[in-house]
Amino acid sequence: MGIFVLKWFFLLVLHASTYPAAARRERKNVLFIMADDLRTSLGCYGDPVAKSPNIDQLASRGQVFLNAFAQQAVCGPSRVSMLTSRRPDTTRLYDFNSYWRVHSGNYTTLPQYFKSQGYFTMSVGKVFHPGIASNNTDDYPYSWSIPAYHPPSFTYEKQKMCKGEDGKLHINLLCAVNVTEQPGGTLPDLESTEEALRLLKSRVNDDDPFFLAVGFHKPHIPFRIPQEYLTLYPLDQMTLASDPDIPERLPTVAYNPWTDVRMREDVQKLNISFPYGSIPKDFQLRIRQHYYAAVSYMDAQVGRLLSALEDLGLADNTMVVFTSDHGWSLGEHGEWAKYSNFDVATRVPLIFFVPGGNEAGTSTFPFIDVLRESVHSIKSGKVRSRLVELVDVFPTVSYLAGLKVPVQCPDISFQVELCTEGENRAYAAPQGQSERTPEDVAFSQYPRPADTPQENSDLPDLKDIKIMGYSLRTWDYRYTLWLGFNPKTFQVNVSDVHAGELYMSADDPGQDKNIFNNSDYSEIMRKTASLPQTVGLQMRMKLQFHYLTAGMKTSRGKA
Repeated sequence: MGIFVLKWFFLLVLHASTYPAAARRERKNVLFIMADDLRTSLGCYGDPVAKSPNIDQLASRGQVFLNAFAQQAVCGPSRVSMLTSRRPDTTRLYDFNSYWRVHSGNYTTLPQYFKSQGYFTMSVGKVFHPGIASNNTDDYPYSWSIPAYHPPSFTYEKQKMCKGEDGKLHINLLCAVNVTEQPGGTLPDLESTEEALRLLKSRVNDDDPFFLAVGFHKPHIPFRIPQEYLTLYPLDQMTLASDPDIPERLPTVAYNPWTDVRMREDVQKLNISFPYGSIPKDFQLRIRQHYYAAVSYMDAQVGRLLSALEDLGLADNTMVVFTSDHGWSLGEHGEWAKYSNFDVATRVPLIFFVPGGNEAGTSTFPFIDVLRESVHSIKSGKVRSRLVELVDVFPTVSYLAGLKVPVQCPDISFQVELCTEGENRAYAAPQGQSERTPEDVAFSQYPRPADTPQENSDLPDLKDIKIMGYSLRTWDYRYTLWLGFNPKTFQVNVSDVHAGELYMSADDPGQDKNIFNNSDYSEIMRKTASLPQTVGLQMRMKLQFHYLTAGMKTSRGKA
């Protein structure tokens, strides 16, 4: 009798252990790919210059969000905001010098949530911003099943690795190199790709689903990239930004003086005056050439990962997410780098691929070698036009992978570990119905230390932040208020208005003419002065924006 019971118990345990494994197999793996400083300079986003065939191929098989916006156009705060699905005013991270779990709240991250649901989670390259902002561990062991991987060759990124015209090595902005001459004969993104491929191979026969995040360092400066990618963009075929001038009536607080670009030795040799001096046109062309070459180099690494999914038999059960932490100005508005609320700095690519629907026998992601093959235009898959934000990534990825979507955060959520300040964007509008709704808005923000450009205007430490620029993007306008900010209490003073910006998308798509009128805004302030303190800043700005633009639409209609 005892032997029978023992056998029965053994079979019961065996059944119980194999059933969850089968159930886990039904859940989708996730390959989460992030670029660094990548604006929408991709073929699938209509850029006629960019050669990005592998990302374009992903777009042709997925959902492409044309109007996705970051919450702050700088690496650390943007990444923490996206991966926790909390806005910067909730993470209280505006620089690189604090860890959100001890600084604001013990918020659950996207990979941590997947880990709690039985996923094996892995990080390669720049996913969280390394350093204090992720506790010098990339948030391990909370977010990852194993310690995060960083490419060893990245330690050389800020050293003298760029050969100048004098034949010596410098810390330059433009840094196309012969890879074989680099330490170890490699570069960071090449190493990250190799490690990601190794991890993918290790998961082929594992029952647990995986969440693999791969963060590429390019096209972030310096442009230390394989020199052969420059041949894709002949200098005599490059063009300058279509709007190279500082916008009309731009408040001085809004200007980004691109200090990190000025620090490079090759830029210093140009002797450009601070803060409004312009880069010579011939050097501007070279910057744009190197940026696009860096995009193509990064695209090739993405292609290697995608083709590996096919080769390893993982393509049919792995969803792919591709995005960036923010954009980058290439001379628009007389600016370079990020550090602003303009579309060119906040708008990012966002692509979701969910397996299923491909014809039998067709390759999902054949690798396209842009250096050796002719690149043809690839039509995007399902194009989504609605305005979305990077805080929407967490709930959307969760839903598409088959997990429960986290609940919406309450107005004050510092004590709530798992919730989202974004929305699940997996649902498309019914056929024939436009996705453009009047309710669509995207919020971004950027801190400044003073009303005029300073040496630390681009990256002020928390203690130095005196002004916060809150920006609301709708279909028709971008509306920004620069408000007084207390870095000790994290409070914004809605009555302390330093400046305002208002750009009309239809008449001014490049956001080059600020039509904000101080007298009009004074009237709006009087209308909204009676709002209770419990009305949040976002709702307050929505109401102000409604009053402002309603008057404009009326006056334009009369005209």
